[in-house]
Amino acid sequence: MGPEILGSILHKCSKTRSFQHGFSLHAVAIKTGFKSNVIISNHVLNMYAKCGHIEYARQVFEEMPQRNVVTWSAMISGYEQAGKALKAVEMFSRMEVAQANEFVFASVVSACARMLGVNVGKRIHAQAVVLGYGGVSFVSNSLVSMYMKCGRCGDALAVFMRCCEPNDVAYNAMINGLVENGEVGKAYEMFRRMCQQGLVPNRFSLAGLLGKCTAPNDLWVGMELHCLAIKLNLESIAFVGNVLIMMYSKFSLLEEAEKIFWSIEEKDMISWNTFIAAYCHALDYTKGIKVFYEMLRTHNSTPDDFTYTSALSACSGLASSLLGRQIHGYLIRTRLNYDTGVANALVNMYAKCGSIKHAVTIFNQTRFHNLLSWNTLMAGFANHGLGKQAIELFNQMKELHMKPDSVTFIALLSALNHTGGLVNEGKIYFNTMQETYGITPNVEHVACIVDLLGRARRVKEAEEYMEKYSFEQDPVVLGCLLSACRVHGELDIGKRTAERFSKIKKVSTSPYVLLSNLYASESMWDGVAETRKELKDSLIKKEPGHSLIEVQGVVEKFTVGRILHSRIDEIVGVLKVLSCIEDEFSWFQNSYTTGISMHCGVAEEPLKDADWIPSRQRTRRKPLCYETGCRGGQNFRMAAFLRTRAFSLGLWVMKQEYYIRHVDDSPGSSKTELEQVTQGDLLSCTSRRGIEIGGADHRFSEH
Repeated sequence: MGPEILGSILHKCSKTRSFQHGFSLHAVAIKTGFKSNVIISNHVLNMYAKCGHIEYARQVFEEMPQRNVVTWSAMISGYEQAGKALKAVEMFSRMEVAQANEFVFASVVSACARMLGVNVGKRIHAQAVVLGYGGVSFVSNSLVSMYMKCGRCGDALAVFMRCCEPNDVAYNAMINGLVENGEVGKAYEMFRRMCQQGLVPNRFSLAGLLGKCTAPNDLWVGMELHCLAIKLNLESIAFVGNVLIMMYSKFSLLEEAEKIFWSIEEKDMISWNTFIAAYCHALDYTKGIKVFYEMLRTHNSTPDDFTYTSALSACSGLASSLLGRQIHGYLIRTRLNYDTGVANALVNMYAKCGSIKHAVTIFNQTRFHNLLSWNTLMAGFANHGLGKQAIELFNQMKELHMKPDSVTFIALLSALNHTGGLVNEGKIYFNTMQETYGITPNVEHVACIVDLLGRARRVKEAEEYMEKYSFEQDPVVLGCLLSACRVHGELDIGKRTAERFSKIKKVSTSPYVLLSNLYASESMWDGVAETRKELKDSLIKKEPGHSLIEVQGVVEKFTVGRILHSRIDEIVGVLKVLSCIEDEFSWFQNSYTTGISMHCGVAEEPLKDADWIPSRQRTRRKPLCYETGCRGGQNFRMAAFLRTRAFSLGLWVMKQEYYIRHVDDSPGSSKTELEQVTQGDLLSCTSRRGIEIGGADHRFSEH
């Protein structure tokens, strides 16, 4: 085999990244005496560099008796492509600058961009200009990218303007660089200039601009770019289609995102991940899970960490422990290791599905914990009302010198909020957050401390905290305070809080309901009527409440006012039985009638036979009846969007242990709550409000 043939085959191995064949050919070169041939050695060096074995390439480089400019260029380019930018610059400093060509300068400038070495890059730029390579297109393109990545937009523009005829690569470097530096308007101007020059935009031109279409006014711009992508036949390319899916999902236009997804000819893993994440972002978790299973059936690639994170997030949203365990099992079967992000998603899923013990187990088995890991588990403790465990976890963080952030203290204060008798501890940690860690309280922190004090009947002190930190106009904090006034009958503070509510824009029915219930508890029916009139005049509509229940792989959705269910007769029958039992509990009767005063206008009014169509209060009792056929002793989980006092009574009667997670976006309510109810816990059961932290056939039934 002659040197020409050997060199040609080695070059082919470099292009195809065939390391094993190239390694064998290197042995052939040594045996045949071609080791000292500079051309063959350059091919071997380039093959090792292209195949990712940069240390082998360096060994060949050091053993070469002679080196030419190709040798230096291959070695510098290899270091740059391997992500070892400093090594590339060091290698450039070893060679004689006069020997460098345009390929050497392009590679070393790219290395400077990778390590953000703008000062070194400027010196190399000067050397390139002296040797006459500054105007070479791919050298100038590398210089533009380097200056942009280092935040020197002015220097990048100067290099661009000196180009005689900028090509599409130069324009793309300018467009994407301006976008990355926040100069989106100038990026659009550069894009228009590119089109005016007769250059056809490509996938890189469109992807950079589409990725920044996030503001409400950017939707029309994004749609114009989408039209251009269709015209250029780029919509079906995964690189552009993925960005379009992401853009439309940000504007909750899932139908458009779905059309684009199915139009992509060769879907890659990023396509599936983006589509699943789009449904999760829009809170349509059921479709997100369906897409995940569709991917497993039709896509050959193995799901990556981002896929599992999105799928587990959907399970958390559905409160589906069964699906979560299935995905966890699939993860164990197919992958020996997974990163911290997936572990955090598992902890979050188990915590939100009521399995806090499993969440702790996953946390303890994770080898590396980042701040999100600690925050996720602490949020789980908060949702379960485990304040003491949250304190222990916080102390562990301090022992390991893990610095908490504002989210950590939101979770900690929320956990203390839902654990009785920890008011003083909450105040201590609230002060520690400011004095020790320098974290300024935001609305979530103040809402937690106001709610904590309000639950402890220290309503006046809660009002003082609200005024001290100037959150008198925040609906969340006002909602917490007004809720405490209703519970403890603080009419004067409640009226002041209601007046403050009246001065801000109403976005929810919650303040009206809370104030009406406060008036009702004091038998002030004129106030109830006036509040109801204000609610009616405000034209604010409340979304119908609903509950999600998982039974043997089927997620049942029960919505207020809808009675389409195959077992409706059984449901009505058990509801009537429960209604009779309710009459024996005066505390329940009072709580129940107060809760319906806003909707019925009459307190202490018993249910009639004609009243069994599901209402806001009875939505939660329907699922209970549906589940009467469950095996005894079986734990039961549901995600509910209403309060639970009536449901708690039913659980006591049915002698079941249930986990209930609430979701409520109204002012004065946190996003999620979790409550464990058993027969022995009925009289001490209270709603615990928490926070939201970022193989079997699964079906979804809506009623």
